Amino acid sequence: MTLMSMQGVSIRHGSFPALSNVDFAITKGEIVTVVGPNGSGKSTLLRALIGAVKPYAGRIDRPRGMRVGYVPQKLHIDPTLPMPVDRFLSLPTRVSPARRATALERAGVPDLAGRQMAALSGGQLQRVLLARAILHEPHLLLLDEPTQGLDQPGAAAFYRRIEDLRGELGCAVLMVSHDLHVVMSASDRVICLNGHVCCEGHPEIVASAPEYRALFGSGTGGALALYRHEHDHEHDAGCDHDHGSDHAHDHKHKHEAAE
Repeated sequence: MTLMSMQGVSIRHGSFPALSNVDFAITKGEIVTVVGPNGSGKSTLLRALIGAVKPYAGRIDRPRGMRVGYVPQKLHIDPTLPMPVDRFLSLPTRVSPARRATALERAGVPDLAGRQMAALSGGQLQRVLLARAILHEPHLLLLDEPTQGLDQPGAAAFYRRIEDLRGELGCAVLMVSHDLHVVMSASDRVICLNGHVCCEGHPEIVASAPEYRALFGSGTGGALALYRHEHDHEHDAGCDHDHGSDHAHDHKHKHEAAE
């Protein structure tokens, strides 16, 4: 079932064309990653889907009543503002304690409810933003470079949590990422964007596409090597992909070796 789609969408920032004639659709339960260089329109695509920017051409369709969770690229919190995590999760409208606790548990940080937002590490903050995005069990989860600033094991662990949430909630996931080597192991489909859709498809197909290599260069070989390492064996339908920190560090060494 298609959750959301774009047909021929074009968007400008002033006179600058951010997106041109973009066709896009995401279906229930799918994980789609959007990659592209800086200024390629990745964040604009997500902001258009949540209605924060309007296209000057084309259309965006989504079913009435569809719930969308959104994890922004950045969130600045005044360090002098007293704001515990539990209170943050109830803004702007009150959320029950049980729902807040469930969201933190699902995000992998059940013990952070009483911590001050300003005292969180980068990884903890991203997990709290993820908890806020899944409070109401969204049909579609949108993430804008959610692992920016995290080290590679931290990024790998975050993406494994996203895979687990897809299974727990049955939601679709659309994320913008610059962590190509991790993305390859976490996505059903990759879209390469550079103001328009350059190529899209299964991660291994996109990684070998001339358009992708033209944008990212020879370093994409490391990304594909890591993707193959993770998926060179069969998985049962209900398998657990969370292999722990040792698995993340093993992948780090594999990537460095490939480079």
